[in-house]
Amino acid sequence: MQEALVYCVVAISSVIVVGYAVHMLVGGLVSQETEYLLIALACFADMAVIGYMAWDVIKRRRRDW
Repeated sequence: MQEALVYCVVAISSVIVVGYAVHMLVGGLVSQETEYLLIALACFADMAVIGYMAWDVIKRRRRDW
């Protein structure tokens, strides 16, 4: 259960950092709609990676029991 709390904190902070990084990278260079689309895509990819890592840890822990 502690893993769930850790992954939630990591996921939230990671999405914030990724969104801000994309904003700083492309902000002002492309239209606002394109920037929002890129931020959404990057955040979705980030959440997919975090979700896969959480799933892998849960799968490995269940196998060890």
